[in-house]
Amino acid sequence: MAGFRATQGADRTVTTIRANCPTCGDVQLRAADLVVRVCSDDESGSYTFRCPTCAVAVAKGASKRIVDLLVSSGVRMEVWRLPAELSEARTGGKLQPDDLLDFHLLLESDDWFAGVEAMVRRSPSA
Repeated sequence: MAGFRATQGADRTVTTIRANCPTCGDVQLRAADLVVRVCSDDESGSYTFRCPTCAVAVAKGASKRIVDLLVSSGVRMEVWRLPAELSEARTGGKLQPDDLLDFHLLLESDDWFAGVEAMVRRSPSA
């Protein structure tokens, strides 16, 4: 985020936001061109936009101060949560190359899903 600048339109003030595209460098955006995302679990923030010049999707981390500035400038905020799987207990050994090969071979069969279900049922943690 490089900065903010308000410019006068014909009948209202339009906030211009300057951000950095990794391909094009500094670009000018309107508040409607960005989305601020805040994680409700750890309060980390980011903002996203599509570059108006090259159309590349850009996502950048943002401090609380930047989040507050963007939201106060009219940028829409989305609140999200970390996936529940991150707090699940992890059991079992690490995935090994042979495990991946076994899974690949399993997927080649027509009844692969039934095979996965059977493995889960046999699992000690199930």
